[in-house]
Amino acid sequence: MKLFSGNSNRALAESIGDYLELPLGQAMVRRFADQEIFVEIQENVRGEDVFVIQSTSFPANDHLMELLIIIDAMRRASARRITAVLPYFGYARQDRKAGGRTPISAKLVANLITEAGADRVMTLDLHAGQIQGFFDIPTDNLFAVPLLARDIKEHQDLENLMVVSPDVGGVVRARALAKRLDAPLAIVDKRRDRPGESEVMNIIGDVTGRNCILIDDIIDSGGTLCNAADALMKAGATSASAYITHGVLSGGAVRRIAASSLKELVITDSIQPTRAIEEAENIRVVTTANLLGEAIARTASEESVSSLFD
Repeated sequence: MKLFSGNSNRALAESIGDYLELPLGQAMVRRFADQEIFVEIQENVRGEDVFVIQSTSFPANDHLMELLIIIDAMRRASARRITAVLPYFGYARQDRKAGGRTPISAKLVANLITEAGADRVMTLDLHAGQIQGFFDIPTDNLFAVPLLARDIKEHQDLENLMVVSPDVGGVVRARALAKRLDAPLAIVDKRRDRPGESEVMNIIGDVTGRNCILIDDIIDSGGTLCNAADALMKAGATSASAYITHGVLSGGAVRRIAASSLKELVITDSIQPTRAIEEAENIRVVTTANLLGEAIARTASEESVSSLFD
């Protein structure tokens, strides 16, 4: 087994290597003057079980191309099996036709990864579980809920705890967390007028006197989450914290979170945190290295991955 990494999240890849007690493989990923990407694998991978760790985060297209070219280089170097490990799978929000004459870009990206030569895909908290079906190769969708539940038990006030889904679409994820914490569940009903903007309409459930934990897979602009936190506090909640798997946090999201009603935002390192995120007082990062590392080890030894979440 060998681990390789692109440039999207080198720190996470090194942490996974530390967990597995395995150094990252030697590979050069550089750009020509016109920003064309060039990859050279600098060690023998013939007959090896290779894992390529690369999130397709900002800049998404550059990191996606890096992944595709690394996979192609591995295939041409006669690697026995190539597993694309995507802690964050970009384009996942484009998983259906949202209107007339619009693409299903998540399917296109799945096709590109498959055609580049990947034999298997491993990812974390897909925006929609059915995206696994877009791939014609085995796909493992890992869940961050056990990791987040452990952190909540260690750092949050469990008295009068309530798990809250910031929208109707995230109820399944919120219910899974509520079950692990033995906590009640509430739902924020929202109306989205345009991408990146949302208006909270109603809260389903009594949050009065509750320490509310909002749970979701992606935070981008932060508007939905901040509106939900404000609505919870207005409805009588004692506090509002949020646990999100993928901290995209684009534009002025970090400033918006800092000025919001949120007591704390906890994200994972599936996307490499920026300096602004690291310096924010109410944003904390937890690592997924052990979870991904254990899943990689079990895949390499042909053991069950799903048993990680029992």
